[in-house]
Amino acid sequence: MVLSTAQPHAYYESNRLLAEYAEFHFGDTWYGVENFPKALADRALSVMTGKPTGKALDLGCACGRASFELARQFSEVEGIDFSANFVNLASEMAKQGSVRYPLTEEGELVSERTRSLKDLGLDTNAPKVAFHQGDACALEQRFTGYDLVLAANLIDRLYKPKLFLDSIHQRINDGGILLIASPYTWMEEHTPKDEWIGGFKKDGEDYTTLDGLKEILSPNFRLLQVPEKVPFVIRETQHKFQHTLSEVTLWERLPR
Repeated sequence: MVLSTAQPHAYYESNRLLAEYAEFHFGDTWYGVENFPKALADRALSVMTGKPTGKALDLGCACGRASFELARQFSEVEGIDFSANFVNLASEMAKQGSVRYPLTEEGELVSERTRSLKDLGLDTNAPKVAFHQGDACALEQRFTGYDLVLAANLIDRLYKPKLFLDSIHQRINDGGILLIASPYTWMEEHTPKDEWIGGFKKDGEDYTTLDGLKEILSPNFRLLQVPEKVPFVIRETQHKFQHTLSEVTLWERLPR
């Protein structure tokens, strides 16, 4: 596999974060907020009516829940993530049907969790899903021909988001869908400031990430509907939770 010289941020390779994301994907829901990977997959599938559902790409798949959900309708789903830890756990879930991990309660105290695809009604989807480690800014050429690309909470963690957005149309079939979800939390530790695609002043005016997305994607996509803010909750400990809004935009690939 051809990867860039960039390395996964150490934050995404910690075992504690892996457990948090495993629970985020396959565990309980909190405060009435629906499971986020499933919510995105549901939104993507809802706009595929009448469209081909051959191959889907879950880019920045993390622990893989959205990939399994997309396989409810797609014949083949590939999940790609920069983190080896995430890919290994997703692959284990696909192969074994379940995963076990220690969830932090407080301090050094943990409780063990076991989650299974069968309990989620997704066990029959596993044979249609494959996971790979890769770099969204330098994907192998073989990752192409998709009817759907889902990029969840990805663009504001890329080192060159414009490079990714400028080229993703090459991997999507005509009429295919690109779903982008992001809280637009631009941070220089992930993305050099001169690579941000929004969240700054331009010609004296506010220039949002949505402005940047429209400018970059409009030559090859059309925005299908009004952007939607979708909440998600990540459990850190039994007493600490992250509550975030991710803006979801759906784009249709224009004919060549």
